[in-house]
Amino acid sequence: MTSILMVTDAWHPQVNGVVRSLEFTARELEKLGVRVEFLSPQEFMTIPCPTYPEIRLSLTTRRAVQKRIEELGCEHIHIATEGPLGLLAGSAARRMGKTYSSSYHTRFPEYVEARAPLPGSWFYAWFRRFHNFGSGCMVATDTLKDDLHRRGFRNLMKWSRGVDAELFRPMDGSVLPPNLARPIFINVGRVAVEKNIKAFLDLDLPGSKVVVGDGPELNGLRRSYPHILFTGAKFGEYLARHFASADVFVFPSLTDTFGLVLLESMACGVPVAAYPVMGPRDVIGDSGAGILSDDLRQAALDALHIPQDRCRDWALQFSWEACTSQFLDNVRTAQITFEGSRT
Repeated sequence: MTSILMVTDAWHPQVNGVVRSLEFTARELEKLGVRVEFLSPQEFMTIPCPTYPEIRLSLTTRRAVQKRIEELGCEHIHIATEGPLGLLAGSAARRMGKTYSSSYHTRFPEYVEARAPLPGSWFYAWFRRFHNFGSGCMVATDTLKDDLHRRGFRNLMKWSRGVDAELFRPMDGSVLPPNLARPIFINVGRVAVEKNIKAFLDLDLPGSKVVVGDGPELNGLRRSYPHILFTGAKFGEYLARHFASADVFVFPSLTDTFGLVLLESMACGVPVAAYPVMGPRDVIGDSGAGILSDDLRQAALDALHIPQDRCRDWALQFSWEACTSQFLDNVRTAQITFEGSRT
């Protein structure tokens, strides 16, 4: 494999698991000598997504997308999202007689149900059709793979995630205000209704709570919870220092397919408290680096007793190098599947 085109509706200035996964994978692919190109909303006119203006939706046509695919001339197409750009790229690829793989990053049907009175089954039918048209659909965990298989998705492939353990690491000192009472419970991620952050904010916990991130719910939650520290989005070394400044990372999401922030927290030596659902169940499991319980408050309190080294050691098992090797194997399998379907 010499060149791969990544098609994604999620791209800068968004900061989320999809964007970061693609960035890290592209970096590792380029180390292996693979040319990586991106087709993103930055190349087209866009409009804000209803209820979530930070997300930009591309205004373009299949013809324009097909022309761009031809210009970039990549050997393989990987479509990361099911948005307007991803759907048009899939249609263009089929018209051109080219194979593509896809990935299922986001439980979008559940996100929609959290925001609007629309049944998730409509979107699952739509997504199933899109992903099954391709020659392979990559998923981050076995739990998600089993769930989608039951829903009729085919050609499912495992593609795990990694962590930058040089950036995310235990650190001395704190970047948080010195007057914050200990213990400090932190949440890092998109501040949006589907992340179920209120479940964390409403917990009766000692010490202090900190929320790091940006999103459509940020201003409303700031008004409703004036006693909680909302820092806004942080990046790079400063983000890692926020993780490392906390005692426990509380992850209340019920809809994430993986949760890169879980690995980043553990790489910083900070244990995790989460519900026993898809994502935390796969990432943490019985590692002892976190506590999974339907009683999130008790999980957060119990996580205070987990040693830092145990968290760090578990996170180090997840490397972007291994994930990228897995991704590349999946691409090759998708190519073989496509060629087999044509004979």
